[in-house]
Amino acid sequence: MKKEQPQWALITGASSGIGEVFAIDMASKGMNVVLVARSVSKLDNLAARIKRTYQVKAEVIVADLSQAEAPQQIYEECQRRGLQINMLINNAGFATHGLFEELDNMRQQEEIMLNVLAVTNMTHLFLPAMLQNRRGTVINVASTAAFQPDPYMAVYGATKAFVLSFTEALYEENRKRGVQFLALCPGSTDTSFFDIVGAEEASVGKRDTPQHVVQVAMKALKSGKSYAVPGSRNYWVAQFVRLIPRRQILQIAGNMLRPRNKSSKFQAQT
Repeated sequence: MKKEQPQWALITGASSGIGEVFAIDMASKGMNVVLVARSVSKLDNLAARIKRTYQVKAEVIVADLSQAEAPQQIYEECQRRGLQINMLINNAGFATHGLFEELDNMRQQEEIMLNVLAVTNMTHLFLPAMLQNRRGTVINVASTAAFQPDPYMAVYGATKAFVLSFTEALYEENRKRGVQFLALCPGSTDTSFFDIVGAEEASVGKRDTPQHVVQVAMKALKSGKSYAVPGSRNYWVAQFVRLIPRRQILQIAGNMLRPRNKSSKFQAQT
């Protein structure tokens, strides 16, 4: 009999928040994990905890996915270590908040690089092997911000709209080829994301837990869904925005997200 190959999940933004919970959840299910983020100390600590608790392998790759060359470097490092990725979780991302013209333009370009280009390139690099094996999963973390334009978070909302559209398109392309795609669209979540952003108005509604967000993602995968919105309120708001005039949606979103502080320049990283 052919020996079963070890299963590997690669998680970006794995050092904290939703990414960390994804890594722990995959390890608890017996999967080996590849942890990717910028913080080597946090990754090393998490890897040690996972190996000690779940008796699986945990590899660390330190990378800044806002840099164009990072996806290729991550892919090549996985190849060098002989790691065949069965599940790719593109979780890393960050937001900027404030008046578009006042925000640092280089930072907004990095936001696009991480939230859009890194997701695209990581998927493009790791998908072919999954298709060859007719087995694999790609989870791309979008946001409830994907469902409407987001004044004062214009670039962030646009990048997450890309992630949602991109993922659902690939879901349809690959649903009969053995690879499952899921766009995960959480609302405000209890992570360091909004603590770093420094603007409470960027956090809309009651914050979910990252554990619940991951639980919803796993349930959606089992159900074969193309996207998932954790939280019933978030889900119905996402559906509601399609039923009322876009101008009205813009006004509502603008009132909710308008900066309250004297300075309109904020940013958050996950």
